[in-house]
Amino acid sequence: MAKNVLGTDLESCSTDPMTGFYRDGCCNTGASDTGLHVVCCVMSAEFLAFSKSRGNDLSTPNPLFRFAGLQPGDRWCLCAARWKEAYDAGQAPDVVLASTHISSLEFASLEELQEHAAE
Repeated sequence: MAKNVLGTDLESCSTDPMTGFYRDGCCNTGASDTGLHVVCCVMSAEFLAFSKSRGNDLSTPNPLFRFAGLQPGDRWCLCAARWKEAYDAGQAPDVVLASTHISSLEFASLEELQEHAAE
């Protein structure tokens, strides 16, 4: 079982919408996940606008990828580098620590993640 940033078993992030690189509801990762979709975030209108301004539109539906688009309040496994970029810009969304994969610590410190803890 994968571990979260707290050192315990990784918990589910969301099944509605279904998230995770493997679309299993968890922020699991593996060799094929080059974007490292490992940070379980709670979307906000501010973050969705920030992400769209950086070329990653998460709010517009994309039927080709069976993606309904995200709304404020949705939980989503975000790429670790995108979260850190948002953090550095003062736009980071809240993080569900128990559902955030331990590999996210390669991009952000536990303290940075805890600053935005959703719990």
